[in-house]
Amino acid sequence: MIQTTHSRQITDLGIIVSSEQTDYLNYRSYLHAWFLLIATSASAQVDPAFSTLLDQQAKGIEAQVIDWRRHFHENPELSNREYNTGKYIAEFLKTLDLEVNYPMAKTGVVAILKGAKPGPVIALRADMDALPVTERNGLPFMSKVTAKQGETTTGVMHACGHDSHMAILMGVASILSKNRNKLKGTIKFIFQPAEEDWAPGDTDGGAHLLVKEGVLDNPKVDAIFGLHIQSMLPSGQIAYRAEGLMAAVDGFDITVKGVGAHGATPWDGVDPVVLSSQIVMALQTIVSRQVNITKTPAVITVATIHGGVRRNIIPETVTIQGTIRTFDSSEQRMVHDAIRRTVKGITESAGATAAVDIQVGSPLTYNDPKLTAMMAPSLARTAGANLKVTPPVTMAEDFSFYTLGTGVPGLFFFLGAYPADMQLAAKPVHHTSDFMLDEKAFVTGVRALLHLSTDYLFAPSTK
Repeated sequence: MIQTTHSRQITDLGIIVSSEQTDYLNYRSYLHAWFLLIATSASAQVDPAFSTLLDQQAKGIEAQVIDWRRHFHENPELSNREYNTGKYIAEFLKTLDLEVNYPMAKTGVVAILKGAKPGPVIALRADMDALPVTERNGLPFMSKVTAKQGETTTGVMHACGHDSHMAILMGVASILSKNRNKLKGTIKFIFQPAEEDWAPGDTDGGAHLLVKEGVLDNPKVDAIFGLHIQSMLPSGQIAYRAEGLMAAVDGFDITVKGVGAHGATPWDGVDPVVLSSQIVMALQTIVSRQVNITKTPAVITVATIHGGVRRNIIPETVTIQGTIRTFDSSEQRMVHDAIRRTVKGITESAGATAAVDIQVGSPLTYNDPKLTAMMAPSLARTAGANLKVTPPVTMAEDFSFYTLGTGVPGLFFFLGAYPADMQLAAKPVHHTSDFMLDEKAFVTGVRALLHLSTDYLFAPSTK
């Protein structure tokens, strides 16, 4: 789950969803949930005995899925550097007699399973990369891996649950491969590197690069499904929504250039520290005073400020970095323009200059309404009373590249894994050293992807 933007600019803005598509607070998104429960289920075409068998096999592979997850957790690798992870997955998938393509997008793995009868093509996606976070939760299988981030040595940790995503999808691949004689259509298993970010110096990566390399073609994918584990939702709960689920994410770098001076005589210079302080405060008014938050939310967060080397020297430059989250492409452009305008006005008024570099990252994660309505009964059958419609969230996901601008409808959902024996105050938040998951939730994830796959493949409305 991306909480910082990609460090490289992606210029194909045409894939960002239109404002008409992202009126996500329209009440029909909420009424939609009621109609989903009475919608004609795709699962009506699947033999109930086969569905029951899949559930049994999911339970039977639960211990193996947990073992896989623990292996990945002990051996994490950073974005676009998942060398051992990709090799491990590829070697396993080959034992299932699948068509395995490795490596793709540097370290990714894509495997193809063909059913006994012709039918639609679906893709199931899991991400592979870990984060530069030092683990301290005390798990017996906690990571001890370290890596260099610039001049700093840091721990490496699966602090966002990608280890569980890989393990769950390996379980799904194992079960579906055993039942290929009962299947129609084709399934692509996508194990994607670099969801969190691209490695320093890389010019592309993650879902964006996989799409460029043709992961949705040959054969052409008709629909794609994915999940994200969520440590702050109750274990076993499934949360989803039609339309906008997760925000578009952009990053910004602002360089304020003034005139250096002695700290004792600030009138001899143009102080970029003071100007940067004004910029930080002014950026907050863009959301509070210029964005119509009754329509769509937005976030502008300043995360770093760097400048100066000593307390009595006014530096020449200060750099500011932060992140932007939006749910509407016209609003996204407005926020970008407002940032540039605000920075220019403040710096020019004091005789300074500034450069604003905005990097466009992952677009809005958008669940196709028709596909969501079609497949919601499959999620309901998996989670029962633990199925909920969620509000949109301001984190981001590069799963969006598989759907927006490609013509491929997608459905992305959250799988709750809040450890039942933890106090809520402990907050095992994603991207932190204390992150942890309830492994009992994994079997629900396996079942959900199994039922989404078979229900879609056998649905009368698909080819």
